[in-house]
Amino acid sequence: MKIDVIIPIYKPGPELFTLLDKLEAQSVRAENIILMNTGKKYFEALIEGMAFADKYPNVKVYHLTKKEFDHGTTRRQAVGYCQGEVFVMMTQDAMPADPFLLERLVEGLSGTVAVAYARQLAGSDSSELEKVSRMFNYPEHSQVKTKADLKNMGIKTFFCSNVCAAYRRDVYEELGGFVGHTIFNEDMIYAAGAIRANYGVAYVAKARVVHSHNYTNICQLRRNFDLGVSQAQHPEVFGAVTSEAEGKRFVKAAWGYFKKGRQLYKFPGFCLQCGFKYAGYLLGKHYDRLPRSLVLRLTTNKEYWERHEKDTYT
Repeated sequence: MKIDVIIPIYKPGPELFTLLDKLEAQSVRAENIILMNTGKKYFEALIEGMAFADKYPNVKVYHLTKKEFDHGTTRRQAVGYCQGEVFVMMTQDAMPADPFLLERLVEGLSGTVAVAYARQLAGSDSSELEKVSRMFNYPEHSQVKTKADLKNMGIKTFFCSNVCAAYRRDVYEELGGFVGHTIFNEDMIYAAGAIRANYGVAYVAKARVVHSHNYTNICQLRRNFDLGVSQAQHPEVFGAVTSEAEGKRFVKAAWGYFKKGRQLYKFPGFCLQCGFKYAGYLLGKHYDRLPRSLVLRLTTNKEYWERHEKDTYT
C-alpha cells in the first residue's frame, strides 16, 4: 500500500529536518512527503547552502502565499498531488515518537474505518495544564467511533486531528474531501461526514507523536474563537451536538488528575485557562453579531476574513 505524507509548513526551523529524518526512518516508508509551504522566502532561507533535493529526493515542496493558505483548501490541493491509496496529514510541530507511527496508523484503517488519528503526547517541557489536556483527549486505549456512539459521546464522536491522521483515499474521494475555505476544524468536519456515511473514525493509541503547546490564556481565547466560528459556520455538523458537556468532563478529569498528584493548588490556574477558552468559544459562536474590527482582533487568521466576503457584520 502506497502512503503519501502531507505537511503544511510556515516559517520552518531546523526541526523540520528532524521531522523529515524521522519519517524517512519509519518501518513503513512514505512514497512521497508533500510540503505545502507558506512563504517561499522562509523555506529558501532554511535550506540555503544545502543540497535539499539530494538529501530528501521523495520530498516535494509547493509554495503558496499567506493569503492563499486555508485550512481546508490547502489540504485539498495537497491531496491532489498524492498518488498513494493512503495519505497522512501532519503538522510541522508533530514529531513521531518511534519508527512505527505510519505502520500503526495504516493498520488502523481496517474494515469500514475512513480515517485513523494518532495519540498526541505532551513534550518534556509541557506544563501540567497541557499534560492533563493531552491525557484527556488522547488516552491510552484505542477506539473506533461510529454513528452508534453519537448518543453517548456527542461531539467527541467526530473528534479527529490533522496533527497526525491517516486517510483512505477511496473514501476521501467518495465523501468529497475536505471542506473548502474553513477557518478551522477541517478534520472534524470530514470525520463527521464519514460517521454519517456509516464509516468509522479510529483513534490509534499505539501510533504516537509528540505534540503540545504552552499557550497563554490570550492565545487559548483566540484559538477557541476560531473553533467557535467554525462550529457556527457548519451547523449541519455541529448544530445537533454541543461541546459544553465535553468541557464539563474535562474539568472533572483535571480535578482528579491534580488531586491524585497532590497538585490541587494548580486547579485554579486550570479553571482560569478554561474560562478564557470558553469565552473565546462563545465569542466565536456568535461572531456574526460582533463588529468586524473585534473579529479581526480575536482571530488567529486575519487572512481568512479578508477572503470571507459574504459575512455581514453589525
